[in-house]
Amino acid sequence: MLKFRCTKGMEDSYLRYYFLAFFVLILDQVTKWLVVKYMELGESIPLWKDVFHLTSHRNAGAAFGILQNQRWFFIGVTLFIVVGLIVYLRRTGSGQPILSIGLGLVLGGAFGNFIDRFLFGEVVDFLHFVLINFPIFNVADSAITVGVGLIILDTLFDMKKTKKEENI
Repeated sequence: MLKFRCTKGMEDSYLRYYFLAFFVLILDQVTKWLVVKYMELGESIPLWKDVFHLTSHRNAGAAFGILQNQRWFFIGVTLFIVVGLIVYLRRTGSGQPILSIGLGLVLGGAFGNFIDRFLFGEVVDFLHFVLINFPIFNVADSAITVGVGLIILDTLFDMKKTKKEENI
């Protein structure tokens, strides 16, 4: 069993990233609920004609529709990732804020899509860049993408800092 020791200050330092994950989760679930409640499947509402639309779509696969109908595979992988993110975020705390924000965004997004897959067997997508014919996505996907970008950015900064320290 993993045991964590942290002082009150350390607890506060990582809790804000869990709140970020929770905010992403709530925003994701509310927007998906609104799409399901107020739009027909396949309906598209132009917010910026021929550029960006809200399009009600369902995806039983992963990004770009790959691995369709592999619900239990995605549920298992997501649970593994969510547990890993929680542990890593707890260990990171506020010592690396860019990394922690990225982890919080990925955690919230992963859990948002997990809920859809677990309850319905598919993910509700609705954000559609028509101009470039980009696959339809949702708030969770956006949070995961931005979060991964921040994790990569933090890793690159850390590598550069380590290299600089080695040269001193």
